[in-house]
Amino acid sequence: MKIIQNTKLNFNPNLFFFSLGTHKEKKVIWIQFEYNPELIALLKSYTQPHWSNSQKSWYVIDNNTYRNLFRIELEIVGKAVLDKIAPVNIKELERYRDILKLKAFSPNTLRTYCIEFAQLLYILKDIPVNTLTAERLQSYFLYCVKELQLSENQIHSRMNAIKFYFEKVLHLEKMFFDIPRPKKPSSLPKYLNTDEIKLLFSVTQNLKHLLLLQLCYGMGLRVSEVVTLKIVDIDSKSMKVLVQKAKGKKDRYVNLPNSVLDLMRQYYKEYSPKEFLFEGQYGGQYSVRSAQLVFTQAMKKAGINKKIGIHGLRHSYATHLLEYGTDISLIQKLLGHNDIKTTLVYTQVADKSLAKIISPLDYIDKNE
Repeated sequence: MKIIQNTKLNFNPNLFFFSLGTHKEKKVIWIQFEYNPELIALLKSYTQPHWSNSQKSWYVIDNNTYRNLFRIELEIVGKAVLDKIAPVNIKELERYRDILKLKAFSPNTLRTYCIEFAQLLYILKDIPVNTLTAERLQSYFLYCVKELQLSENQIHSRMNAIKFYFEKVLHLEKMFFDIPRPKKPSSLPKYLNTDEIKLLFSVTQNLKHLLLLQLCYGMGLRVSEVVTLKIVDIDSKSMKVLVQKAKGKKDRYVNLPNSVLDLMRQYYKEYSPKEFLFEGQYGGQYSVRSAQLVFTQAMKKAGINKKIGIHGLRHSYATHLLEYGTDISLIQKLLGHNDIKTTLVYTQVADKSLAKIISPLDYIDKNE
């Protein structure tokens, strides 16, 4: 067995130690901890672990699902894809990845961009990617539309990834000037009305789950933001909460709702969180997946059948603020949007003047 790299679980370093390695010619993640039946049960509830008698250690197959669960850096492009890329373009993929890292892109963006760029390299085979012309690129994107039948959003994602290579790695700024983009579908944000929000909270009996849902809605937080909230970020005197390194790596302040103070104090007494406001069963940051599951279960218990995720609470926050007369520029700041156009989409679902219009069918019914 050869250990490739060691990584400690960043939110629970006193319990688990993870290391990347190989076992029986397969890539695995070794999981080491002091014997504890509860920890073994926890491991089995979230993974499909195996025991190695030779190494006296638990292990799981190395994949991005487990890497994400254990807070290990994700494998950017899998070996199966790399094996299909010609050596001349492997070097360009490495250059591309390094520039993305230097620009401090998020791990998810880095992985998405590398995967999209790798799809082009796979098609090119021995043709050096740095010799492509704008015409050849346009032909490739037509192939993505006609043959691969990628959606508009997928095409935009692939275009953005490839555009980054030519403009930021090769510095060919005008490469994409004449390449048309497909029109993105115009979809409106999905949200819950105030009665549904009240119902959602009323069926949530667990104190921790209720506080989590109320903060997602009451402060318009993304799920990734609510699970990374730290106790030191909350100032109950100024009634402000610092949201650190949110999307775009920006900090912002949001208002702490007065109505949540009693619930928060009760929660703090009962759960005694150490660092993060919401922590897992054995300490450390609460997982995004767990928060999403809390919302899904609450929706099911409330009997609300809308196809909507926990991000819908953020959409509901913005929509309801508009309905209560809050200035759109203030909502933009609270949500942390760079562009006011992103925030303006909520005006299409919160237009009270349109809601007051009576259908001609209702007029006919009244006159009969």
